[in-house]
Parts: sequence; C-alpha cells; structure tokens
Amino acid sequence: MKDQNLNYIKAKRKVEKEKGFYTHLAIYFSVNIVITIIKVWGDFNSWDGFVDEFTSIDVLSSWVVWGVFVILHFVAFKYGAKWEERKIEEYMKKELSDDSH
Repeated sequence: MKDQNLNYIKAKRKVEKEKGFYTHLAIYFSVNIVITIIKVWGDFNSWDGFVDEFTSIDVLSSWVVWGVFVILHFVAFKYGAKWEERKIEEYMKKELSDDSH
C-alpha cells in the first residue's frame, strides 16, 4: 500500500509538471500572437509594410526571448525529472541506512 501511494504521488507530480509546461506553452503562443497582431495592425495596407513590421526586432524579440525560456522549461520538465528521481532515491537510501544504525 505504501509503494502504491508513493507511485501515485510520483505520477501526480509528473502530470503537474507536464501540465505546467503545456500551460506555459499555450500562454506563450496566445500572448505572442496578440502582441504580434497589435504591433503589425497598422501595416495591413501593403504587403511589404506588413512583412517589414512582422520581421522587425519589436515583434521577433518577444518570440525569441520568451521562446528561450519555453525551451529551458521543456528541458527542465523533460530531463530534469530523471535527475530529480535519482536524487530522491539517493536521499531515501541514505535516510534508510541512517535509521538502521
């Protein structure tokens, strides 16, 4: 029963971390789309003006800078969990060996 509860807690933490990442990703796209629309709104009268504004540093900077943080969040979510699990097991083994002495 104790192992089943521990497995449930681990699974729940993984799901919460995955949900956090996908929420971050959805907010990233939603906010950046709105920012992009607001910044290029005035340049719909010509294709060249629209393209110039769309590829300007004002528009691209929020996508790129925030995108770096989304990538870091993904790496931490995807690969940080394995490290975290190893450390938890290491500390649990240490606690168990300390308790037996």
